[in-house]
Amino acid sequence: MAFAKLLFLFSKFQQGVGVLAKSTTFAKNPRQLQYEADINKLFMFTSYNRLGRDAEEADAEEIIEMASKATLPEQQKQVQENIHYQLENFCASMDEILDNDKTTELNEPRSETFAIGKDDNVPTTDKASTVIPETKPLQLAEISKLLKDRIGYTLEIKPSLIPHKDAGQGCFIEGEADVGAVLAFYPGVIYSPAFHRYIPIYPDADAQNSYLITRYDGMVINAQPWGRGGESRQVWNGSFTTTPEVRTDAKTVEHGSDKETRMLSKPLEAALEMRNPLAFGHFFNHSGKDMDPNVMVCPYDFPLSEKRMRAYIPNIAFENAKDAKMMKFGSFKFKTESNAHVLKTLVLVATRALCNEELMLNYRLSNSERRPEWYTPVDEEEDGRRWS
Repeated sequence: MAFAKLLFLFSKFQQGVGVLAKSTTFAKNPRQLQYEADINKLFMFTSYNRLGRDAEEADAEEIIEMASKATLPEQQKQVQENIHYQLENFCASMDEILDNDKTTELNEPRSETFAIGKDDNVPTTDKASTVIPETKPLQLAEISKLLKDRIGYTLEIKPSLIPHKDAGQGCFIEGEADVGAVLAFYPGVIYSPAFHRYIPIYPDADAQNSYLITRYDGMVINAQPWGRGGESRQVWNGSFTTTPEVRTDAKTVEHGSDKETRMLSKPLEAALEMRNPLAFGHFFNHSGKDMDPNVMVCPYDFPLSEKRMRAYIPNIAFENAKDAKMMKFGSFKFKTESNAHVLKTLVLVATRALCNEELMLNYRLSNSERRPEWYTPVDEEEDGRRWS
């Protein structure tokens, strides 16, 4: 009942967004308006989730009131805290499953980035030992089942139920999750706007790789090399974990070219748990015709100071030290140097209660370019604001 009220009032808020988008105040920057609308939604959903299943109508009203009064920075901060709280619990569950108390030191670079210069093979830091905990020799499938026992759900990749010939594989939740729950990470290599030119097959990357996703601040995550993860905890340098999977909506099937493989094989690395049951955000399909999305993307800046959690965040950052400077992406300005303190990732969050069903996302493809045959817009106005 409480969530139903929250959802009803949010739908009224969304209508207000459409009205504001046509006003002179926001007409010059509709993209910022859509960003603020998304953060507002994430604020309400993740805050409601944090209250737990015993939340009452009064709690929903309090969250709605907070959302109407809180500034954008305050909402952003709360969303980050809500997501981090959930991920702390996820990481604790993974630690329990894998029982990682013992550690082994490997003679690998500690740095999670690599610099491009006269010698592309020179890491940004000196050699140092990377500590990799010894873990139970469990397979990904076994870990997935144990995780479901602890948090109530896990993910499974299997043929999509979307009635389109190009639907291919989809990602399904096994079990139950409440609204605002973090369902998945979007894994892979992160490129800031300063380094977009280093994305494999740039500038045609988006036409040839359907596993790219972009945050509002211009960060691009390439999930193609992650594939379906692996069967161990290891130092991952962005190289392909398996033979690249090809989606039929791509304009070419020449994934994994020699040039691309060489680029991704550089020492851009971190000790990651490749058996991560939630590292499948790149398998979420766009919702089909007459089907509603049940998840949405959420920017999450993971603090690299959280060493205990690091192995379970399935991303590494690409960085070229000599290019680090103030960058601008649309209306968003930021310093690339600050990225050393956080990992600018994406997670996928439930927009309603879910139970044993396919997870679907609104891709929000730009309406200024030709879109694939399978793409049915969820909201044309949102698409337009997102890429304005």
